[in-house]
Amino acid sequence: MCSHQSSCPSFDGHAVHVVAAHPEQGWTLLCDGAIVFDDSGELTPDGRAVAPHRVPAEQLAVAA
Repeated sequence: MCSHQSSCPSFDGHAVHVVAAHPEQGWTLLCDGAIVFDDSGELTPDGRAVAPHRVPAEQLAVAA
């Protein structure tokens, strides 16, 4: 699955790259096997589910 010359970097969100993107379905497959969802949730290569990282509404920027 991964095209890195050595083994794929461990899942850290920075060194991995996109293998397949499906924005119409709301998910992206990374080279280490993780699936990242548009709502910021994740399925890690070891099968763990990471809940979405939601920002409180009062912290969102508002256009003037």
